[in-house]
Amino acid sequence: MDNGACSYRRFLDGDDNGFIEIIRDYKDGLILYINNFTENIFIAEDLAEDTFVKIVTRKPRFSGKSSFKTWLYAIGRNIALDYLRKNRATEISYDELPEIKEETETLEAQYIKKEDKITLHHAMEKLSPQYKQVLWLVYFENFSNQETAIVLKKSVRNVETLLYRAKQSLKSELNKEGFVYEKL
Repeated sequence: MDNGACSYRRFLDGDDNGFIEIIRDYKDGLILYINNFTENIFIAEDLAEDTFVKIVTRKPRFSGKSSFKTWLYAIGRNIALDYLRKNRATEISYDELPEIKEETETLEAQYIKKEDKITLHHAMEKLSPQYKQVLWLVYFENFSNQETAIVLKKSVRNVETLLYRAKQSLKSELNKEGFVYEKL
């Protein structure tokens, strides 16, 4: 059982500190993952909060078939997709709000400390949403292909193919920017 699962079990047993640990350990990564869907850091923060509220109020059962992080990100993904379906007509373009973009870049800079990772992240922004998601989960969140398949609701083979194509697309974007890389 991973640390998140232990913390969740403690929370279910009445220890509120277990839930505080979950928020501390997973909040930033979950916000940045959800931001791949919304392209608005403030909405991503709200949806991450909704994810944690759902866990507190509904106390869904964690079966242990995947890691706790995979389970949590799958819940966050579903909440983000529900939000996008309900609010598609009222979306505000990410480029229309420069202050949101600056806030996002500040948060990203704190989360991704090395300059080469920031360049990589900006190149990823030019990729399709599916490519961004699979690369994010596998390389930034260290999910296995099987865990990624669970979050994305795809087969492991589909994830492997998607990951290969995403890496090829990312290489192309990085080459356009003159990025020197060792191996992707």
